[in-house]
Amino acid sequence: GHCRLLCKPSALAQHLVRSLGRSAALRGGRWPWPRWPQLQMLWQLLQPPEPEPVVARELLQLPDAGLGALDWLVGPWGAAGGGAGGVSSPVLLLIPNAAGKVTGGLLQLGLRALERGFIPVIFNRRGHNGCPLTTPRLQPFGDPGDLREAVTYLRCRHPSASLLAVSEGSGSGLLLAYLGESGSSSRLLAAACLSPIFRGRDWFEAGMPWLYEWPLLLHLKQGLSRYTGALAEVVDMDRLLGSRSLRELEETLFCQTRSRPTSWESYWERNEPLRDADEAAVPVLCLCSADDPVRGPPARSLPRELFRSSPFFFLLLSPLGGHCGFPRRGAGRCWAHEAVLEYFRAMGEFLRTEERRKGQPRPR
Repeated sequence: GHCRLLCKPSALAQHLVRSLGRSAALRGGRWPWPRWPQLQMLWQLLQPPEPEPVVARELLQLPDAGLGALDWLVGPWGAAGGGAGGVSSPVLLLIPNAAGKVTGGLLQLGLRALERGFIPVIFNRRGHNGCPLTTPRLQPFGDPGDLREAVTYLRCRHPSASLLAVSEGSGSGLLLAYLGESGSSSRLLAAACLSPIFRGRDWFEAGMPWLYEWPLLLHLKQGLSRYTGALAEVVDMDRLLGSRSLRELEETLFCQTRSRPTSWESYWERNEPLRDADEAAVPVLCLCSADDPVRGPPARSLPRELFRSSPFFFLLLSPLGGHCGFPRRGAGRCWAHEAVLEYFRAMGEFLRTEERRKGQPRPR
């Protein structure tokens, strides 16, 4: 499919090239409108999952009395209870975009994973996707504190299972920050990012196509308006709900607070996704398209040097695909979903081979 893999040469990279090369996910099928990435993006945002998933919600108590939410995908068949897989089934943590929008594409990936024996669960930030806001605090763009609590809980609930994570769009900022900050203590076996945003500040300042920015801005405002009374203690709600861009909303919500105001520059020193990328110690596959209208031109938005120098970062670059779209006729709706699941299978296979070769078990 004319995709290119950019990475540092290694045994792991060679194994990944062979595995993806044999996979049908990157071969065959064509999108009928390949030159219209905006249409691909709209298709990805609006497509309903098939079949409709059954979700079981579990609230997660956070250290500051806040709440996160874990939505377990238990299938379209009416099954009850979270985590319907076997005791050794891998757990797949799904991270929505930074606006908390759980797209049909993310749900479709969860259903594909469920069919293949994974235990998929969606991480919802505090105040997002119907998760109650019990403290006047939301999660900044690249603050992985709440995600760390969720990963710790999943490890305790499934101590013998492999733990994997995949993020979508701007939600990748959270996953990348977590991997860098946690280093070898991330508890993850592998991770993947679909159409990630690598440079958060540049992304907010450059702006996005209105077709993407305005629906997400409206989605955020609708969610925040539910907590006007609680948030009024810390932010100017009139200014927040009157924001005309995602940057203005982000700056009002996290920089211009009543109690601890900070500068835009200081905010991004603490929240850039790749601020600790050199410390990451988990294989990360980033699936990107050259025509992504949301991330921006590849020349300024792709950190190619990171993929050339780090043995843990792999860039699978497609000439077409839009933002989180990667559509294809004839073999499923999104070829990137199949590529991600093949990547996770290949990572598990490689690590098991390495364990047998070295004669020692992988630490958990």
